[in-house]
Amino acid sequence: MKIYDLHCDVLYKLARSENPIPFEDSPLLQANKKALEAGEVALQVFAVFVSEGFPKEKQFMEAIRQIEFFHTEIVGKHDNVVAIYKWEQLQTLQEGQIGAVLSLEGLDMIDGDIHKLKLLLSHGVKLVGLTWNGANEVADGASENSGTGLTSFGEEVIAYLNEHNIIIDVSHLSEKSFWDVLPKAKWLMASHSNARSICDSARNLTDNQLKALVNRNSPIHVVYYPQFINNSKKSVEMQDLVEHVDHIVSLGGKHLIGLGSDFDGIGEFVFELEDASKTQNLVKQLLKSFSTKEVEGFTSQNFGRFVYQISKEE
Repeated sequence: MKIYDLHCDVLYKLARSENPIPFEDSPLLQANKKALEAGEVALQVFAVFVSEGFPKEKQFMEAIRQIEFFHTEIVGKHDNVVAIYKWEQLQTLQEGQIGAVLSLEGLDMIDGDIHKLKLLLSHGVKLVGLTWNGANEVADGASENSGTGLTSFGEEVIAYLNEHNIIIDVSHLSEKSFWDVLPKAKWLMASHSNARSICDSARNLTDNQLKALVNRNSPIHVVYYPQFINNSKKSVEMQDLVEHVDHIVSLGGKHLIGLGSDFDGIGEFVFELEDASKTQNLVKQLLKSFSTKEVEGFTSQNFGRFVYQISKEE
């Protein structure tokens, strides 16, 4: 079954490695090309992520460096990996092709400079998370308790993203930032978050947040990281992840659920879901609880419908 995965950290791994890592088949990558092919992944979003500990004055160039890896190592060396610059391209992907999308995971690297954001977006970025877990000039992240939320500069950023039909990702926002962003964002989603009522983590979304996304018809993509699935168990199984899907369905979000693995950004794994090649194992588990049509929605079609609406305005 065709898979759209809205989050991985392959670019971060490629950039921080002292030695070249081949995207083709490196065992160091949980979402290398062969693993994506084996898992029937037809769309993979590659996040540009610069860690908070990276020297401030070098963060922007590090982001540019990761974008270069996207164009040279991910797309440039593989004929069947196609860069997606407009969402309408999803409809023309051929069998065996993998659509590759750039996203930004946090805007620390623009350091309060809208011109830096414009430059990053010019390289084809389609999805932007305003923060990682901490606070920056745009907003507070999930681990920040200052209560500041979205800043005035953040409002300027959102206005620019709206103007260019860029999806705003709420997965790493603090609750205050989430509620500040909600009425201002034109296109909104959670690329890799679960239900906090099932697993109490600041990175997960409360029922009120989930219901707000449902009311906005905004996609909610579940994440595979065990600490966000069931942090009271030593061994997390796929059924534990399915419980989050069940819960989001119960809140009215069946038509919005999708997948956001976080592969290559995680070091703990759901049993039998250790890399992208195992993705069809999750499909089989979902089919035990949901119909084929429903699971096809979760794996690709829900997000496909969402971006089809965006494509009409691009």
